[in-house]
Amino acid sequence: MLALSVLDQSPIAEGSTGADALRNTLDLAHLADRLGYRRYWVAEHHGTPGLASASPEALIGPIAAATSRLRVGSGGVMLPHYSPLKVAETFSVLSALFPGRIDLGLGRAPGTDPMTMFALQRDRRQVSPDDFPQQLAELLAYLQDTLAPDHPFAALAALPGLPEHPAPWLLGSSPQSAIWAGELGLPYAFADFINPAGAEIAALYRERFTPSAWLDAPRLAVSSWAICAERQEEAQRLASSSRMTLSLLRRGRLIPVPPVEKALRYLAEQRRDQPTQPDASGDTPQQRSGRRAVIGDPEQVRDGLEAVAHDYGAGEVIVVTITHDHGARRRSYELIADAFALEPAADAVTASVR
Repeated sequence: MLALSVLDQSPIAEGSTGADALRNTLDLAHLADRLGYRRYWVAEHHGTPGLASASPEALIGPIAAATSRLRVGSGGVMLPHYSPLKVAETFSVLSALFPGRIDLGLGRAPGTDPMTMFALQRDRRQVSPDDFPQQLAELLAYLQDTLAPDHPFAALAALPGLPEHPAPWLLGSSPQSAIWAGELGLPYAFADFINPAGAEIAALYRERFTPSAWLDAPRLAVSSWAICAERQEEAQRLASSSRMTLSLLRRGRLIPVPPVEKALRYLAEQRRDQPTQPDASGDTPQQRSGRRAVIGDPEQVRDGLEAVAHDYGAGEVIVVTITHDHGARRRSYELIADAFALEPAADAVTASVR
């Protein structure tokens, strides 16, 4: 059976604040827990007026405390910004407080623009080296307490949360991330909402997979952008907010998530100014955007998410949904849970009877 999870980027709606967005994240996590989603991951983005998810490690604890069934984790921690030891210690503490429920999703992307990335550095005398494989190996050794005797940090004390530890995942949207995940024997989460042409990359992960202390066989999840409403027309309306945001992002403009009516006016103006027919390559403007979206009524979204999972051979889909209205985002996850017949928590069943 296909498992469903949530990736939350803590979207900031126009007219609201980042604090509002963070409170909405806690509210949505509580709902996802009741609905029967498997895991709830929070993203890492910096320097954008549209997303409040700057610190997943700060959100994971409150989310885990407010829920009971979900695995909670990062989707992900952008490791190049940090010391591997600090990340290992932070997630070791979280794992001790919430045993068996913490995921450590790790990514290589900066999650921001070059200036903000430089501002995040502790040492600004020069640009940080591109040494992600070494960072990742060091972090995994801390988590397993397996630093080599001749390692410079071998004498450091063991992590504070042992014997509990988080489940590490590697995130990516490129062949290189698939190779690293496979060779290290890690679970792999592929961002289809960034790169919808990843089926061959997923196959590469399985081909390169080597059993490890973390995993005996490949485990692949795919993250997909989706919006569900009772009717297809309403889902398409709701999606206009994200479409406007992405359109301006491609032009270098970062904005909060706009209201539907404003987004519809903007998109109508764009259609008047730009061709809607396929170009010489045969692609439409939507296809040229490089994004795949699963948008529609519950049956359409269920079929679409199942198709994405089939493309990748994935046993889990991590759904990311951005709307201007938080109530619409909640409703989208409710409808998707119903469409897949997820098992709700007992208190949710009781509440519905009352």
